[in-house]
Amino acid sequence: MEKRKRIGIMGGTFDPIHIGHLILGETAYQQFQLDKVLFMPAGNPPHKRNRQDRASNVQRTEMVRRAIWGNSHFALSLEEMEKEGLSYTYETLEHLKETHPDTDYYFILGADSLYDFEKWKEPGRILKACTILVATRNHTSYERLEAVMTLLEEKYGGQIEKLDSLNIDISSKQIRSWILQGRSLAYYVPETVISYITENNIYKDCDKDEIRNSKV
Repeated sequence: MEKRKRIGIMGGTFDPIHIGHLILGETAYQQFQLDKVLFMPAGNPPHKRNRQDRASNVQRTEMVRRAIWGNSHFALSLEEMEKEGLSYTYETLEHLKETHPDTDYYFILGADSLYDFEKWKEPGRILKACTILVATRNHTSYERLEAVMTLLEEKYGGQIEKLDSLNIDISSKQIRSWILQGRSLAYYVPETVISYITENNIYKDCDKDEIRNSKV
């Protein structure tokens, strides 16, 4: 019997992609013996419709491509970027399962996203289509995370596992605030991505009100 493939999915707007995304992808690959991790930029996520003065779809895709270049077990997926209309995770996962029935999928989330998971479209169908791998952040407690994981598993079934990852407490919003302040992104964003942001003057018109309260 042929061995089933194990594929991780790192989804997100990646606006911009940063070292935290890459560390989570690498941790998932190692911890769960994945064959590959797909970095899947969201084309039109329903919860982030106001994207004025941000990177374009083409730019976000190129930043991901540059960030993961050279890692043989990372790959860029345009599954959601090329989709018409709003992108829903459950539809993406069900489509992947249908077209690749020999593959088990592992969807990588941060703790913050897991806490909002029941606000997502069809959370039960997401859990039926994949195993969720969740990472922690400094401002979350393990007790709360364990409680939410247990609640979701009992309510919807499925499987949620914790990632044993270094706790890189950083966000794309924070990165955008640093760009506006003229602060260095060295070691937080791959050099190839920093160069691309600089060359294309991305985020120069970011909403100052939106990022003023970002953690620095």
